[in-house]
Amino acid sequence: MSLTVEEKTAVIDQYARHDGDTGSPEVQIALLTTRIIQLTEHLRAHKHDESSRRGLLKLVGQRRRLLAYLRARDFGRFSAVVEKLKLRAK
Repeated sequence: MSLTVEEKTAVIDQYARHDGDTGSPEVQIALLTTRIIQLTEHLRAHKHDESSRRGLLKLVGQRRRLLAYLRARDFGRFSAVVEKLKLRAK
């Protein structure tokens, strides 16, 4: 159920700030978002998979913390990521 190498590479290439960038908040948020979308689809088909539901909640919390960090550090980058990923922002 994890991201394939090709999917992960495509996401990293799309959101990286420079070559070799895999750790910036934008990349991390984008990777978490793609994983969250996958898990959401999985849980629509398998409603009683509680361990996956718990994993999904952990990922959502991690993404929320990264978004809060990015918002506090650089609001312009935060706005760009939220708009590009079509996330709701407070």
